[in-house]
Amino acid sequence: MSTPVDDPLSRERSHLAASRSALRAMREDVEALDISDVTANWVNAEVLAHQIGERIKALADLSDTPLFFGRLDYRHAPGAEGAEGAEGERPQPEAAYQTLHIGRRHVHDADGDPMVIDWRAPVSQPFYRASKKDPMDIALRRRFGYTGGDLTAYEDEHLSDPGEAERTSKLLQQEIERPRVGPMRDIVATIQPEQDEIVRSGLSGTVCVQGGPGTGKTAVGLHRVAYLLYAHRERLARTGTLVIGPNRSFLHYIEQVLPALGELTVQQATVEDLVAHVEIKGTDDATAAVVKGDARMAQVLRRVLYSHVTMPTEPVVVVRGSRRWRVPAYELQDIVRQLLDRDIRYGATREALPQRIAHAVLVQMERSGEAPDDRVQDAVARNSAVKAAVKAVWPAVDPAKLVLRLLSDADFLAEHAAGILDEEEQKAVLWTRPARSVKSAKWSTADAVLIDEATDLIQRTHSLGHVVLDEAQDLSPMQYRAVGRRCTTGSATVLGDLAQGTTPWATRGWEEALTHLGKRNAVVEELTAGFRVPTDVITYASRLLAHIAPGLTPVVSIRENPGHFEVREVTGTADVVDACRESLRGEGSTGLIAADARIPELAAALTDAGLPYLGPGEETTRETRLTLVPASLAKGLEYDYVVLDEPRAVVDGEPDERTGLRRLYVALTRAVSGLTVTHAAPLPPQLIA
Repeated sequence: MSTPVDDPLSRERSHLAASRSALRAMREDVEALDISDVTANWVNAEVLAHQIGERIKALADLSDTPLFFGRLDYRHAPGAEGAEGAEGERPQPEAAYQTLHIGRRHVHDADGDPMVIDWRAPVSQPFYRASKKDPMDIALRRRFGYTGGDLTAYEDEHLSDPGEAERTSKLLQQEIERPRVGPMRDIVATIQPEQDEIVRSGLSGTVCVQGGPGTGKTAVGLHRVAYLLYAHRERLARTGTLVIGPNRSFLHYIEQVLPALGELTVQQATVEDLVAHVEIKGTDDATAAVVKGDARMAQVLRRVLYSHVTMPTEPVVVVRGSRRWRVPAYELQDIVRQLLDRDIRYGATREALPQRIAHAVLVQMERSGEAPDDRVQDAVARNSAVKAAVKAVWPAVDPAKLVLRLLSDADFLAEHAAGILDEEEQKAVLWTRPARSVKSAKWSTADAVLIDEATDLIQRTHSLGHVVLDEAQDLSPMQYRAVGRRCTTGSATVLGDLAQGTTPWATRGWEEALTHLGKRNAVVEELTAGFRVPTDVITYASRLLAHIAPGLTPVVSIRENPGHFEVREVTGTADVVDACRESLRGEGSTGLIAADARIPELAAALTDAGLPYLGPGEETTRETRLTLVPASLAKGLEYDYVVLDEPRAVVDGEPDERTGLRRLYVALTRAVSGLTVTHAAPLPPQLIA
């Protein structure tokens, strides 16, 4: 039987086909641009060609990604007078509405009329926030279901109809629970009202999102970047945006989210990337890392740096022609004191010092009847006597060499850390074998952060317009400072979960962390609705909260599907492999998570069983859907099914029980559809009800 012409699904498919054609035409228009007559030189031509190339990429039509995912029928034209309408008014005929299709990017036809509205536009906001209680002048909200890129279903909510009860969207639930293969995908079709408030918060303010597992905090942070780029594109194009993740595997996992939303210019990095002033060759024990990561180290470094400044004891004599101009020592001391009181960067002050000395000489020249200009002052500032005085009073300092000496010379450290670090702390950070040079030193990650701090004390770090910091709970105070100086004139989105802090220096509270970041006035939001983790899984994992973060609100799963959950006692690795095989019978990805020390044994068992697997950060495919994940790298990742091997070993793999239980909490909450816990050793008592 043929489908009626006026069938809504047929009309929506026709609109989808027309929208794809319009997007193709938009891309072809850009590809056809001739810039030969509009560029003054080859540099401009290169820049413009690059911009056009980026625009073409942004207009790509991904065949398996829906061009639009929703529709809004406004009762009145958005923004028109009387747009709210009369309370209780019955829905009007469809043709009377202002109909807007909501999608990942804007699409217009040949006449410039919109066919798809960008999800970030103000008129799209009711798609995420409208409700029966507050319909926001929306008569109908329609959600679409897709298989690949084909539109296969739709679902309507008549928000202005008082006779229709509010109900949970089946399509929304299906999209949330859809199996995950490959990298992280966007949540643009499923953003919830509380998430949308964070996404659309302004550029000027910093937002900190405390969110338990599965609450979508990472996705919210990425979508906030996309929104800010839409709302403040010109400003952020000048100042830049940056997403900071905990490791390369995590960044690889999320790297496709922003391009799928048409945003191609956002940089991604780890904290280690930001502070890569030296090659990392060594590691610190926990005690040393905690002290090096303490904010007091910034005070020590400042003391060390400014100890290089010495008060002049000799005058500066500048010879120009037949005249000699003398700046006495006491006047030089006044100049140095004034510069120190200004509290500006060491390097900037050093650059200002010769000009200050030269100015003192010019004052004498003017008193003697001469009329020197700026060129004379610059010449005096470059005079050999002035240069020699600056070198003696305010010498150039290499930040890496400064830190090298601090960590190598016990007497030097004791002199400058007195009253800040006690003797045991000083002993903890000192190298047992001092390095001979910066290049030969076995720098640790914490050492690189110290060098970054010293570098910033000497020369200001470039500030970006907006920074997203994910998994922030694991940063040390000094790492927060390193991130904070990348957004001193911009704002930040801080994402994390205090219960998932697994470093010895893990954040104890957001107020303290935001202070170190330099954003003490940030707004802290808490997400507690769980969209990813099934009810039975999050309930089981939440048994640990009383032991790892007693003040936090447990996540409540809103998923209708309870998911698969099983705790299985096994006798060996063969049983663990069998559990993986069972999980792979389901649709989607499977992660085998285990204590780091157990990974080689499990890898051998999987190989012997002929079961192919990937490592963290490698993209799953339909042929290879199993990933073997060390517990230390599981944070931020998610899999449809998780087999968690030996919880006791995960806990014992950390330096203390609290950190081990937090690591276990992370591992338990990576599952989207099902979790199988396998153990031969007894379970940690905190997991036993």
